[in-house]
Amino acid sequence: MQYPQLLDYISEHSSPQPAYLDQIVHRTGLYTINPRMLSGHVQGRFLSFLSRLIRPVRILELGTFAGFSALCLAEGLQPGGKVVTIEKNDELEDFIRENLALSPLGEQVELHIGSTRDVLPTLPTEELFDLVFIDADKREYVHDYELLFPLVKSGGIILADNTLWDGHIIDPAYDTDKQTIALRAFNDHIRCDSRVSCLILPVRDGLTIITKH
Repeated sequence: MQYPQLLDYISEHSSPQPAYLDQIVHRTGLYTINPRMLSGHVQGRFLSFLSRLIRPVRILELGTFAGFSALCLAEGLQPGGKVVTIEKNDELEDFIRENLALSPLGEQVELHIGSTRDVLPTLPTEELFDLVFIDADKREYVHDYELLFPLVKSGGIILADNTLWDGHIIDPAYDTDKQTIALRAFNDHIRCDSRVSCLILPVRDGLTIITKH
């Protein structure tokens, strides 16, 4: 069996996503340059599944893109809970807000436009996060991780996307690629961080689960 066929099989035998997420997938294909950045069905269901298991009150997301993953994460929120999501590209703001409005869960998503370096220090330190999803600038992963770490509850979970980077993470041909170098540094940084436990899952483009001790 070919690998793409296996991915199709996994998708076909996983729970379907809500119809409004199908709309966002369609709109992202029409209106964005790189729709592949969207988390997609299987990873989206994983984010929803994990959120439902944790039942978080507060979720932080770095890198909103189309709002797809924010809505997946919001599926597990406790009543009155919130997803705080940060997107650097201000040209996406209207598109994101239109997508969030497709779901009643959009009311529980708080969008911030700006860089993670600028926005994270403004978040209240007394309101800690149960769950974090890192999916912004790959070159900033280590910096963002250290910046957000004090905002995560003890026992909280941090997810980092794209940590296998289409296999480039182990490919010598990408030894000079800045994003690959940064992701390798992030993976090494997490592995050596005594404050956490971690596991890389081969989900889509690599998803690292990190638990704060």
